[in-house]
Amino acid sequence: MATKERRLGVWEKYLSVWVVLCIIAGIGLGRLFPQISDVLSKLTVAYVSIPIAVCLFAMIYPIMVQIDFKEVVKAGKTPKPIAATLFANWAVKPFTMAFFAWLFLGVVFAPFLSSELSAQYRAGLILLGVAPCTAMVLVWSYLARGNMGHTLVMTAINSLTMVVLYAPLAVYLLGISGIVVPWETIAFAVTVYIVVPLIAGYITRSQTIKRRGLEWFNLRLAPRLGRASVVALLITLVVLFSLQGYVVVEQPLVIGMIATGIFANILLVFGIAYLLSKVIHLSYEDAAPTAIIAGSNHFEVAIAVATVLFGLASGAALATVVGVLTEVPFMLFLVWLCKSTRSFFHVKVE
Repeated sequence: MATKERRLGVWEKYLSVWVVLCIIAGIGLGRLFPQISDVLSKLTVAYVSIPIAVCLFAMIYPIMVQIDFKEVVKAGKTPKPIAATLFANWAVKPFTMAFFAWLFLGVVFAPFLSSELSAQYRAGLILLGVAPCTAMVLVWSYLARGNMGHTLVMTAINSLTMVVLYAPLAVYLLGISGIVVPWETIAFAVTVYIVVPLIAGYITRSQTIKRRGLEWFNLRLAPRLGRASVVALLITLVVLFSLQGYVVVEQPLVIGMIATGIFANILLVFGIAYLLSKVIHLSYEDAAPTAIIAGSNHFEVAIAVATVLFGLASGAALATVVGVLTEVPFMLFLVWLCKSTRSFFHVKVE
């Protein structure tokens, strides 16, 4: 029997419309009530915004509840998707990001930028490229109908490998010695985005199935959880753009220049991982999260390092903020690409 489709509700079906409206609403709120955004922007722990962390938890917890943890165990025993994801994240993505940073900010848009700003913007993009995404890919994989077990395994592996590889790669590509791994940022983000929702999701799932049965869970609770996650995503957009959306209004041309490099790298790395998945005969359910994970970035870590190295008001910090603002629209585009090309891959059967 073909794997069960998740039905699209009004929130998922018209998601692109809601995203645009929420971005506009967030920018508008930030401009109309700057005192609110000023207060919220000060609520941080280890460079992680508490309001955004709460929103991301609300996005990820409903998805954790829906994960069959038997699939997680099975995914951990499947080496191909893990190897493909690690290859794309660490052997390809940092270097292609450095290339596009140089190409767009050092060559194409160089006449419009000072040499100092160009160098700082490029540094910010490199810091983004060296930080693979962790928890947010659970949302993108869910929307793309990917293998959630594989996605969860890779979020854990990404977190571990980032601790080991982030600083050496950043030092090499930036040519700056003494880059320190932002331990507090990584630990806080992993705890809030992965560990806590994972435990809460497991308890919720097991207790619900025990008391109500698997059929009630699949037919009644799971659809509501899916809607809750999408609504939390939209609220996250409003909060995020109310906090940082002012840069879009104040420096639209610069934001466009930086975003061009980010988007080019996302598309290239996504394409490489997607084609590699085809070559090694992965099913669509494994190929989609493999490619999506490769395309995404861990913006909190990049912001933390950019702020420590270059300062909060630096061009490098601004470039990482652009990574924050473009994460959701760009990743939703990758979700659309995956779903549009699903027939390119073998689809698992149950």
